[in-house]
This record gives sequence, C-alpha cells and structure tokens, in this order.
Amino acid sequence: MDKIIMRNLAFYGYHGVLKEENILGQKFFIDIEIFCDLKRAGKTDDVADTVNYAEIYDKVKNIVTNKKFKLIEALAENIAQNILLEYKKVREVSVTIKKPEAPVNGIYDYFGVEIRRKRHG
Repeated sequence: MDKIIMRNLAFYGYHGVLKEENILGQKFFIDIEIFCDLKRAGKTDDVADTVNYAEIYDKVKNIVTNKKFKLIEALAENIAQNILLEYKKVREVSVTIKKPEAPVNGIYDYFGVEIRRKRHG
C-alpha cells in the first residue's frame, strides 16, 4: 500500500490530565502516515486523485489547538477517526503523538502514543 507521510507537525495545545496542562498548554509533535492507493494520482498528476495533505494538516491543527483531551490517546483517536471519516480514499492511518514537555520528573525526549486504524467495509 502506498502512503502519504506527514512528519513532525508542531502545534501548541491544552491536553493533559493535570489542570495546569489545560491552562498553560504545551507543544505537541505529530506524525501521520496515510495509507491509500496513489497510482491514479501518479498517472494523472491531479490533486483530485490523491488525499490533499494540506487539508489534513489544517484539520489536525484545528483538532490539536481548539479541542481539549485529558489523554494523548484520545487526541490520536480523534485525529485518526476524523481522517477516516472525511477521506474515503484513506484505507488506513497511523497517528503518533509526542509530548516532549510531559509533567514527569526525569530526563527524556518525549512521551507518546502511536495508533493505527483501518477502514472497515
């Protein structure tokens, strides 16, 4: 299966279990892989035959910056389901959320989740 790759999308959001996270916010980095058939788009050179990643970027930005979730699992699920619902050409989507400023006392790059969801039917 072909895929469209969106790496290291950076947004500021207000997701977290702690009240301070919902008030102060923090950075989130998101990777998305969109699995679909790109053969027709490769032949026609027409954006109508692919999945427009600029549109998806805007939708993801809206979700991350305007909604609030306690868990990054819920944020990832919301993004994945939104993509599958709105883009019928997408067969499967992988969403990785990285939270580099998680309120954990320690030294680390980030905490994160990765989910994969497939279209059924």
